[in-house]
Amino acid sequence: MSKIKLGIIGFGNMGTGHYKNINDGKCPEIELCAIADINPDRLKWASENITPPVALFPTAEELLDSGICDSVLIAVPHYDHPRYAIEALKRGINVMVEKPAGVYTKQVREMNKAASESNAVFGMMFNQRTDCIYRKMRELVQGDSLGNIRRVNWIITNWYRPQFYYDSGAWRATWKGEGGGVLLNQCPHQLDLLQWICGLPTKVDAHLHYGKWHDIEVEDDVTAYLEFANGATGVFVTSTGDTPGSNRFEITMDKGKLIAENGKLLLWELEVDEQTFSKESKNAFGAPKATFREVETDGQSPQHVGVLNAFAGAILRGEPLIAGGEEGINGLTLSNAMHLSSWTNGPVSIPFDEDLFLSELEKRIAVSRLKTSSFSVVSDTSGSYNSGTSDVRSAKEFPERWKCNW
Repeated sequence: MSKIKLGIIGFGNMGTGHYKNINDGKCPEIELCAIADINPDRLKWASENITPPVALFPTAEELLDSGICDSVLIAVPHYDHPRYAIEALKRGINVMVEKPAGVYTKQVREMNKAASESNAVFGMMFNQRTDCIYRKMRELVQGDSLGNIRRVNWIITNWYRPQFYYDSGAWRATWKGEGGGVLLNQCPHQLDLLQWICGLPTKVDAHLHYGKWHDIEVEDDVTAYLEFANGATGVFVTSTGDTPGSNRFEITMDKGKLIAENGKLLLWELEVDEQTFSKESKNAFGAPKATFREVETDGQSPQHVGVLNAFAGAILRGEPLIAGGEEGINGLTLSNAMHLSSWTNGPVSIPFDEDLFLSELEKRIAVSRLKTSSFSVVSDTSGSYNSGTSDVRSAKEFPERWKCNW
């Protein structure tokens, strides 16, 4: 087999973006064979614009049962990520899941269990792990030269979204349709990177504002305090209401400080570690000498294309994935802990009570409003990654999938 035969489940913003990368020849080992979407307009667009034509299906199940594809990319609303991943894995079909892994960790554990019982390749679309800055940052943090982490600060507010964005799909920014706001939609990459580079915190104390800047029911402004097992502390700040926004990731360590900002990785490296200097210095206002430099990287950041090409390589030759699918639960754990902290008005330890989280989420789903008047829009997402009740079912099941763009 020289190419994998891929089906895309969900042909909205992200699904269409992945199609364009494949169509442009950026993924030479991937053949697009099929598309599934519940929106007839998206299937109509695909039938009129994709050449050579591919098989089109009105449901994911029909695509999975067709036998046409050996692999699928799942790019549907969040609640259905685990659902379709499990169905594909049961059939021995390789799976790439868009972020986030799901809405709540109990659901994602079921997906990970299905993957452990399958021989299929299972990956997560954590394209930010391909960024040369974050790869180098992880290498330095997890190496021996800078010692232990002392403080982590990340302000990531360059996610500005106008009201039109939230109105562009019935599922968007609702507890029933999306399951969360900026933490679950815009920030899964940063939450993944934070734990990938620094490890998971052991405690969070988060303050979330719901519909602070927009007419939405989920969070659009977050400030969270973090504690780590070694005593390090941190702050994570994000919003979709700031413009211009910021993206500054700072890690202070025993023997230096790293800052990722504006496409650069900056390093201040101490001549002697802080603890030693503090014990030995006889200067009341002294500080260890620091050498500053911009860290050189390999300059390669292949993003979504890199993840897809690695996915194909894993299937065809057993090469490593950018991110294994089972790793998706880690950043989601951090997201869920922040929500639970806000809902219970206090600190939350990790691991947290997953049943309590689900119970609190279901309370919000029960009063989630259905945006019946919303229209469907498919937008170009390139560049966006750098930066009343009605028929409510339990979150243990899956929400109604309205006729809207995945």
